[in-house]
Amino acid sequence: MRKRLLNYFFQGLFYIAPLSVTLYIIYKTVLFFDGLFLDVTHFYFPGVGFIIIVLGITLLGFLANTFLLRPAIEIFNSIISRLPVIKDLYSPIKDFFSAFVGKDKKFNKPVLVKININSNLEKVGFITQDDLTELGLNKDYVSVYFPHSYAFSGELFIVPAENVKPLNMPSSVAMKFILSGGAIKTLNEND
Repeated sequence: MRKRLLNYFFQGLFYIAPLSVTLYIIYKTVLFFDGLFLDVTHFYFPGVGFIIIVLGITLLGFLANTFLLRPAIEIFNSIISRLPVIKDLYSPIKDFFSAFVGKDKKFNKPVLVKININSNLEKVGFITQDDLTELGLNKDYVSVYFPHSYAFSGELFIVPAENVKPLNMPSSVAMKFILSGGAIKTLNEND
C-alpha cells in the first residue's frame, strides 16, 4: 500500500512539476523586469515585466527566422540534444510546441476515422504520421491523434489507412470542433 501511494505521489509530481516550474520561472522573470524598470526609471508600472517578456519573445522569434541567428540555434539544439535528462525533457516539449505552432505543424490533416466497423462509430482526429515503417508497420497504417474535448490531452491510435477519411475543413476548425465536444454552432473558421 505504501509503495502504491509513493508511486501515485511521484506520478502526480511528474504532472505538476513541469507546469509549476514554468509558472514559477515566468512569475520570477516578470518580477525581475518590473523591478529593473523601477530601478532605472524610479517609476512603478505594474505589468511592465510581462510586456517586456512578450516583446522579447516576439523579437527572439523574429531573429530566429533570420540567417544570422539560425546557426546559433542549430548549435544550441545540438548541445541540448546531447545532455542527459535535459534532452529527455527539452525534445518532447519542443516537438509538442512545433506540432502546434512550428513550421512543421502536425495537426494540419483533419480526418474522420472509422473506429468500429460494426456500429459505424467514427471519431474526428488528425493524421500525424503517414509512414510508420519505423514501427515495423507497412504503408497501410497511419497514426491519428485524437484530442480530448475540454482537456489538454489526447490519445494516439494506429489505424488502417482504409478507415481514415480526410475532412474538407481547416485544421483549426476541426480542433475547435473536437475541443468543444462538438458544441460549436458553426464550422466557419472566422467564427
